[in-house]
Amino acid sequence: MSFTLGFDTSNYTTSCALFDVENKTAFSCKQLLPVKEGERGLRQSDAVFFHTRQMPLLIKKLFHDHCEKNIEAVGYSNVPRNVSGSYMPCFLVGENSAICVSETMNIDAFKTSHQVGHVLAALYSCGRLDLLRKDDPFLAFHISGGTTDMLLCRADSEKVIDIKEIGTSLDLKAGQAVDRIGVRLGLSFPCGPQFEKLALKSNATYKIKPTIKGLNCCLSGLENKCINMINTGVTSFDVAKFCLDYIYETICGMTNAAINVYGNLPVVFAGGVMSNSIIKKRLSENTFDCYFSEPEFSCDNAVGVAVYAAVMKGLI
Repeated sequence: MSFTLGFDTSNYTTSCALFDVENKTAFSCKQLLPVKEGERGLRQSDAVFFHTRQMPLLIKKLFHDHCEKNIEAVGYSNVPRNVSGSYMPCFLVGENSAICVSETMNIDAFKTSHQVGHVLAALYSCGRLDLLRKDDPFLAFHISGGTTDMLLCRADSEKVIDIKEIGTSLDLKAGQAVDRIGVRLGLSFPCGPQFEKLALKSNATYKIKPTIKGLNCCLSGLENKCINMINTGVTSFDVAKFCLDYIYETICGMTNAAINVYGNLPVVFAGGVMSNSIIKKRLSENTFDCYFSEPEFSCDNAVGVAVYAAVMKGLI
């Protein structure tokens, strides 16, 4: 059996994963970085420290649970996105781990971006790795705490996926909105799963007109509206529901704008925000040719970079 190994050390999750090339199955171990109650993030120095402490324990668990050692290549994310100037020190931990494995085992190491990893994990999870063998482009959304990006993707022989950002949030990101509002509601950061549980208790419906500018969006107004709702005594359930409905309408607006320009392409959704069941259910009821990964592959994970290593090695 042949395997590839992946490492991803994003700003909030330590991740490692094995990808079984023959059976197309993945095994993942990951752990959130600790954030103090009431805070909305981590300094990079703290993120590096926690990744360094957590990674050996996750690797030990991964190999204890899955003893196969026939690893042919290792992949890792070393930057947030494949664009000039994209850099975060936290990715050094995954990079160092991958290089150590590569040199010790005498296997190839392949680097890519956290964003490419997200898209590949989503393609793997929703059964659309075939898009890597097609000439036609597809759309992908990467929606998380740091991004609300609409991407035009094409298969690429050198980079596996060539990604062009065609739309983004011009201010606040969707995940930031969820976390900021969630902390105001007394939730622990990161707030996504707790926020969803609140919203599921609401029966409120809202008529929302999102702010779409070309293929871009703006979400700062969402935060202001939610703060006003909190200050005027609206229940936490209804505030959370309004926030998620607003994000849904924004994604729909951006998707429709892109379809008007590029045609009805397949749309793949990736990123932590896209693990939200409310947003996913409503999007699936549209006429888009859309695909969703399972929640474990939407949130930060190393499966995508393990798949990347397999493609770069010519194993799939």
